[in-house]
Amino acid sequence: MLLHIIARGKIGRSPEAELVDRYLKRLAMPHKVTELPDRGGRAPAAPAGAVTVMLDEKGQQLSSMDFARRIEGWRDRGVRECRFLIGAADGFGDEERAGADLLMAFGTMTWPHMMARAMLAEQLWRATSILANHPYHREG
Repeated sequence: MLLHIIARGKIGRSPEAELVDRYLKRLAMPHKVTELPDRGGRAPAAPAGAVTVMLDEKGQQLSSMDFARRIEGWRDRGVRECRFLIGAADGFGDEERAGADLLMAFGTMTWPHMMARAMLAEQLWRATSILANHPYHREG
C-alpha cells in the first residue's frame, strides 16, 4: 500500500523538512509526498478504492496503536493507496471534510501545517514499526 502525503505549501529547506525526511527514510512501506501551492492547484486523482485521511482539528484523536491498526486494516483489505491530506492555514471546508474516509487530529491544539507534516511522517513511521513488531514503540 502506498502512503501518500498530499500537503499544501512548500516545506523547502527547514528544520521541519529535516524531520519529515528523517522519518520517511525509515519507512518500510512505499510512500511519496506531493506538495501543492498554498492556494489553487488540485490533488492528483485518487486511484479507485483509495482511502483519504484528512488532518483536521475536528478529527478523531487516535492513539499510535489505533492509527497502526487502521493502516493495517486498510492494507489487509487490499487498499492500494492511503492518502493523507494536510491543508493550508485555513484548513478544509465542510464539503472537503465530508469526502474523507477519516478525519484525524493531533490533539485539540492548533499546529502549524509544516509541523503537522513532520508529526504525520513520525506517526507513519511509528505505525509501520508497530505493525512490524519493532521493539521501539511502547504504548504508555
